Amino acid sequence: MAVDAPHSRVLGRYATWAGHRDTMNKTSQPESTESRYRRCTEQLAARGQDHVLRWWDDLGTSAREHLLSEIDSIPWSHLDPLIETHIRNRPEDEVRANLEPAAVFPHRPDADSAALYRGAVVLGDELIRAGKVAAFTVAGGQGTRLGFEGPKGAVTISPVRDKTLFQLFAETIMAVRKRYDVAIRWYIMTNPVNHRQTAGFLEDHSYFGLPPQDVVLFTQGMLPSFDLNGKILLEDKHRVALAPDGHGGSLKSLVASGALEEMASRGIEIISYFQVDNPLVRPFDPLFIGLHAKTGSEMSTKVATKADDFERVGNLCMHEGRVVVVEYTKFPDDLARAKNPDGSRRFDVGNLAIHLLNVAFVDRIIAQNFELPYRRAEKTVTWMDENGFQRTPPTPNAIKLETFVFDALPLAKNPLLLEVDRAEEFSPVKNAKGVDSVESAICHQIARAARWLEGAGVTIPRKPDGEPDIIIEIAPSYARNAEDVKRRVTNPPELHPGETIYIS
Repeated sequence: MAVDAPHSRVLGRYATWAGHRDTMNKTSQPESTESRYRRCTEQLAARGQDHVLRWWDDLGTSAREHLLSEIDSIPWSHLDPLIETHIRNRPEDEVRANLEPAAVFPHRPDADSAALYRGAVVLGDELIRAGKVAAFTVAGGQGTRLGFEGPKGAVTISPVRDKTLFQLFAETIMAVRKRYDVAIRWYIMTNPVNHRQTAGFLEDHSYFGLPPQDVVLFTQGMLPSFDLNGKILLEDKHRVALAPDGHGGSLKSLVASGALEEMASRGIEIISYFQVDNPLVRPFDPLFIGLHAKTGSEMSTKVATKADDFERVGNLCMHEGRVVVVEYTKFPDDLARAKNPDGSRRFDVGNLAIHLLNVAFVDRIIAQNFELPYRRAEKTVTWMDENGFQRTPPTPNAIKLETFVFDALPLAKNPLLLEVDRAEEFSPVKNAKGVDSVESAICHQIARAARWLEGAGVTIPRKPDGEPDIIIEIAPSYARNAEDVKRRVTNPPELHPGETIYIS
């Protein structure tokens, strides 16, 4: 299922849903274009979707092959009921009644749990050193909203050296490899739009020092977009309007690409999942990994207290004894505003999209029997009308089907939520300016570096508002956390206002 690329490993470039793709001609002889056309015509006509081939006579040979391949990739046996329940009809509201706050392991342990945390760090170190943990970056996003044409992972984000997100992650993984003297696999999920760009970018930069054979790329699954009546939309005469199947699709793609099977064959037990837009992420946190293993958790999640009642993050809650995530768009206002007797926020646990998942757990819920629920999303999609003209309407005209990775939490045994300091580990890059932007992420990196240095006895020049009056970047090769800085700074340097400093 996997093929060797010239350098890195590239698995299943156009992954579909393993185990649920409709049966195709599996004879030893390639199926002729005429036979494929007849088969696809029958499939489409039986579902009232024969308009997908309306432009067949206008297409050349390569365009015909492309369109047939896209039709063949559609998992009809799975989509058929969803078209009825999620496209032609609107599913019932996902907001659950009887929600309760979720229990969380605190950022810093109390006296009763101090021994547990110390033991967890030791166990986490052992698991990393034994090669039981792999990094998994979901990197299908584009940098368009950031004013950048290309994969979001190629956006420059560091304060001094203008390192990209991919470079920061690669250098972090390299630092872990050296610290533990272990080969670590880095799995990266792209999408068909940015796959070649991502692979080329990493190759052009020599994988930022990582062994190419330990960088594994594969693509996300895609599903058709539908109009409001359940008809498949065409992007062009020979292209179906395809859309990524949500970040929950990353788990499907792990299976479909062969990556999950490869993990198991290498003795990897824990997948460290994180999204490409967070430069502060700690993919190899011994405490998190150790607690995950010690408690027998199949899926664990890092969380933080919410910035405000209506912060745009998922709300971690309990429902009928299971951990669930309720999106901020679905979370009732009265619960968002609810307070405890002491005035603190009652529902105050925000999802940071940083997870640990056991390989065996993903195999059980995805490979053996896909269980993640699909959600309906109404979007604006450019489409080709019946006269052959492309149109982009001003309002949503399409329905996409998505799955979310956090919907695996209710399926997991002993799910663990670990509270972290968001200033240390979370600064998503979603906008060019303002909140959750390139600007804010750079400021947060500087602020974190300043805190680390102050903790080691270095005096940081500060502005009247308390912000650092200095631009600092600490390379992952120098320190991965504040404790590393304390160990390395033996003679605190004198820093001056306005300086720009890179520490490596």
